[in-house]
Formats: sequence, structure tokens, C-alpha cells
Amino acid sequence: MFKERPSEISVSSLTGESDMTKVDARALSHRELNARLRELVSSGVQRIELHNVYGQRYIGTDLDKPVKIDIFGTPGNDLGAFMDGPGITVHGNAQDGCGNTMDNGEIVIHGHAGDILGLSARGGKIFVKEDVGYRAGIHMKEYQDKKPTVIIGGTAQDFFGEYMAGGILVLLGLNLKEGEGHTANFIGTGMHGGVIYMRGEVQEFQLGKEVGVAELNENDYLTLEKLIGEFTCHFDCAAQEILKCRFTKLFPLHLRPYGRLYAY
Repeated sequence: MFKERPSEISVSSLTGESDMTKVDARALSHRELNARLRELVSSGVQRIELHNVYGQRYIGTDLDKPVKIDIFGTPGNDLGAFMDGPGITVHGNAQDGCGNTMDNGEIVIHGHAGDILGLSARGGKIFVKEDVGYRAGIHMKEYQDKKPTVIIGGTAQDFFGEYMAGGILVLLGLNLKEGEGHTANFIGTGMHGGVIYMRGEVQEFQLGKEVGVAELNENDYLTLEKLIGEFTCHFDCAAQEILKCRFTKLFPLHLRPYGRLYAY
């Protein structure tokens, strides 16, 4: 049975319980759309499809229940900001600030993402199939037992991992041609925690001076095997082919690289 509402359809199971609600976001402002999302989540809906999304901001912001949200279209800035638990899948591209100060949950983007991906995230996972913009992973930090993780299938722009204080960044460069390297500069500038794994070569001049380079150890390979396995499950590609390639590990040389600037 289908229960119709303005711009909305609830799809019911054989038991009569609401399994999934479809929302047409075409005529909704970002305030209206997010208000409706909160109403649906509060009422116990566990799966939501948003159709005709055209730049509405803050989708999924501050939601704290394990709801599954599928977005068809292009969500605006701060997708999943401050969220704690939901799983969001974008069937297309996303804009800036995805996962801003994210606490827990998962964001999967089947396309490109904009700048400052994962800004100040302190938990959860973000998977991006293609490229990202500038300052991805900026100010990421670990909090208690939480470790934010971002896995990017393509490449990134400058200041990747800037001021990173914790968590894991993985840059796969799957769209690079043979022999082609990542072009980002100032990678890890101000980095003082966490770890960055980059598939392929990276030149010393591309790195911030706070960053060291190391060979991967057994624990690093186990970490990559797990995360790349999750990535390939989302995007239907072969994990073993990716893992055959060489990876570079970047780590912070100092815990407080700018401490002397602020101490008397």
C-alpha cells in the first residue's frame, strides 16, 4: 500500500509498518526539508529517500539515530554536520563541508565532494568515490575511543590533512594514469596527530614541514586492508588490485608544531 502526502510517499511492508519514506525535495527550502527530516526520524522512520535535492544545506545535521538516508541530487554545504549515528548515501556529487564536526555515522558519496571534507570530524567514516577539493581532513581529531576516517577514491587539492590532530586519511588516486602522481601541495601542513596513507608516490616538496614519511608496518597494512575492503563494498571495485600498489605513510613529526608561537 502507498500512503500519499504532499511531496511525500511512505512505502509500507507486508506487516503494515512503515519501512521507507520518499520525500520530493524539489520545492522545499533547506529549513523545510530539514524540519521534515527531523519529524520523520522522531516518528521512527528508519529509511528515507530524498529526491530532487538541489543544494539544500545541512541535510542530516544533528541527527542522532541510526536512520538510513539516500540522497538523489546534489546536497548543499555541511551535509551530515554534527551528526551522531545516521548513514547517508549521496547518489551523485556533494558540496563543501561534508561531515563537519561529525561525531559518528557514515557518509558515502558516489561522486565528487567539495572543500573542507571532514572538517573537525571526531568520529564516523566518510567514503568518496572520486575527487575532493581543498583542505580535506582539516582539523580532524580523535575523541576518546572515536577515530574519524576518510577514504577518497580519487585525488585531492592543496592542504590535504591540514592541522590534522587525529584520525585516518586515505587517498587512493584510482583515477590517476600510470606514472601520474597526486598534485596537491602543502599536504599535512600543521599536522600534529593522526595518519595519512597515500597510494603511489608523493614528493618531499609537496609536504608540509611538519610531516614525516615512513614505510608501512604490519598494522598499517591491516588497517588499509580493512578500510579499502569497506570502500570497495560501497563502490563495487576490487580491493586486492588496489592493495597491490605501493602506499606512502605520512605522520606528524611533532605533537605541538606551533607551540612556541603561543607560549611565553
